[in-house]
Amino acid sequence: MAEVTGQATGLSKSQLSYQWIKARISDSTFTPGYRLVLGAIGKELGVSAVPVREAIRRLEAEGLVTFERNVGAQVAMIEETEYLYTMQTLSVVEGVATALSAPFITGADIARARTVNQEMIAFLEDLNPHRFTELNLEFHSILFENCPNPHILDLVHRGWNRMQVLRDSSFSFVPGRARESVAEHENLLQLIEAESPALTLELAARAHRTGTMDALLAYQKSHHPHQTPESSPRKRS
Repeated sequence: MAEVTGQATGLSKSQLSYQWIKARISDSTFTPGYRLVLGAIGKELGVSAVPVREAIRRLEAEGLVTFERNVGAQVAMIEETEYLYTMQTLSVVEGVATALSAPFITGADIARARTVNQEMIAFLEDLNPHRFTELNLEFHSILFENCPNPHILDLVHRGWNRMQVLRDSSFSFVPGRARESVAEHENLLQLIEAESPALTLELAARAHRTGTMDALLAYQKSHHPHQTPESSPRKRS
């Protein structure tokens, strides 16, 4: 139990509860849609529900937490508009970067990528979304880091960094997408090994990225049917 005490820091139990919860949202321990149960958090921190409730209200004001009747408090879903724009852009630039990298990808690179993908497959039965997402970036980095165009590569890096700001861990609440994703990874590797036309590889990489986007947006629409991209609450850092 991580008992909270403000004596050493001068912070109140509410402030410390706030920092504890926010840190776990930031590092994706608490992923979008994760239910924040006051009693359970209070027990973990060794405090009553009162400071936890105050902390959650503060996080709600910042847009990191939402509260719905009959549901309770939960980590806010990814803002659809920002997610959509980021993923659309990333799908284009990463697709191009992957296609341009292909001639420079070695057999050792392919083997390393397959090893990473096998590790991702090992997580399918007992999914660890945060680790799965880390491995996903590692896999794709092998495919796009050889891109000879530094401007395109910079855009890819910016896109992935933006996804981290959005706290993306899509696989936590669209677990079925994880299984499709690793199968598509193998398809990309086979296209590279076969020296497929650049456009074929680019489109496959783009479809792979938009497949994750479509799965997440469909999930959010089914769970929040009255929320549109225009009405989604704005997230704040």
